[in-house]
Amino acid sequence: MRRALRLAARGPAVDPNPRVGCVLLRDGTTIGEGWHAGAGTAHAEVVALADARARGHEVRGATAVVTLEPCAHTGRTGPCAHALLDAGVARVVIAVADPNPVAAGGADVLRAAGVQVVTDVLADEGRAVLGAWLPAVRRGRPFVTLKTATTLDGRVAAADGSSRWITSPVARRHAHELRAEVDAIVVGTGTALRDDPSLTARTAAGDLAGHQPLRVVVGHRDVPPDARLRGPGGELVTVRTHDPAQVLAALEARGVRHALVEGGATLAAAFLRAGLVDEVHAYVAPVLLGSGPAAVADLGVTTIADAVRLEPVSVLPLGPDVLVVATPVREA
Repeated sequence: MRRALRLAARGPAVDPNPRVGCVLLRDGTTIGEGWHAGAGTAHAEVVALADARARGHEVRGATAVVTLEPCAHTGRTGPCAHALLDAGVARVVIAVADPNPVAAGGADVLRAAGVQVVTDVLADEGRAVLGAWLPAVRRGRPFVTLKTATTLDGRVAAADGSSRWITSPVARRHAHELRAEVDAIVVGTGTALRDDPSLTARTAAGDLAGHQPLRVVVGHRDVPPDARLRGPGGELVTVRTHDPAQVLAALEARGVRHALVEGGATLAAAFLRAGLVDEVHAYVAPVLLGSGPAAVADLGVTTIADAVRLEPVSVLPLGPDVLVVATPVREA
């Protein structure tokens, strides 16, 4: 299974489909391997079957070790559960059950046909490889990461509006790596008009990364014709609403699985108040300003008991700065 998980990780980080890996075994020996290379390509199980046959191995009676439950529906490709049945696979070992109601049911199809099915093998590691795809499918909306870059006292700019640069080149480079791993970057019209950002993902050399996320502007004001958002980079999408749920519905319709909310303070507060932030990436620099705009606007919190509490996941030093990754504590 760990080999299958390593294979799954070779799939694209940004794709509407999940990362999946598959290893075919006979008598404890690997006879075929495969992983999903992205939407529209053969699924991991089919690739592994083809690999085994290309190596001259008999597949009938083999064991398939798969990181995600084989699908049971026909989309751009046929159902993997039936491909395994047609190949005569006798046993299937699965890390994570498929939460997608459209694709789920493969394990039941296999069991009904007499195939031995084992589930929840290294399930935690399997969920980690699936990343944002898994919660996005479970919740029926994109996974939302809220990103902030602040001083130690929570400021995103000085009193005169200057903000370049609060964080170090190391932290900014890491932030660009994060952009290259998401489907969409979301900002409000205030940020778009005030800062004129490009919202691109760039390499350490400053070039455009191979993947460019959608550039999403939320609000009713127009993006100027000469804005940098209309320059090289991902597609510009305007969502004319102030309702975070409507924003996510529009992005879900475009196949977005992971959205990065970058600014500004009003938009960040709107997503937090709506309970639609799944993860916070807070880049914090050892800088003090004492005044200036904060990263998050009014949350309607009037007493400490109502504060939005976060559960730390990791703390990563980035040159002189740190990145704190945390998830909101959900009420039971």
